[in-house]
Amino acid sequence: MSDIKTLRRILSSNKTIAVVGLSGNWYRPSFFAAKYMQEHGYRVIPVNPNYEEILGEKCYPDLASIPEEVDLVDLFQHPDKTPGYAAQAVEIGAKTVWLQLGIKNKEAESIALKANLDYVENHCVKIEHARLFGGLNFIGVNTKVISSQRNKIIAN
Repeated sequence: MSDIKTLRRILSSNKTIAVVGLSGNWYRPSFFAAKYMQEHGYRVIPVNPNYEEILGEKCYPDLASIPEEVDLVDLFQHPDKTPGYAAQAVEIGAKTVWLQLGIKNKEAESIALKANLDYVENHCVKIEHARLFGGLNFIGVNTKVISSQRNKIIAN
């Protein structure tokens, strides 16, 4: 599901994000998105066997190695790899599986929904957070979100 109400609920209640495929290179989209989320109060846990640390956080080789609870598993992965990560998300007790912009997979969706996890595909957590919680409209971007309710979270 990716309606505004659902995305807002997911981003408001899921504060610990495991970013699978997070790159240590500042110019990569995964780094930019994770840094943004970290700067907006989220706990970002890097998952990439190629690094010891990213963004000041210990990097883990896989989801099962993370020693704390994870709310949201954010996948910067090829679509073919997402079902395996969705299954791992279920195993570790995550609440949400999120496939980044341009990534879709029906099998991953089925695994997540069968386990009653929230599932989002083809959306960027950074873009959606900025769009729904005020980060984009401060610079004149039309977010296409009209609401009579004031946002509870205002971007810094």
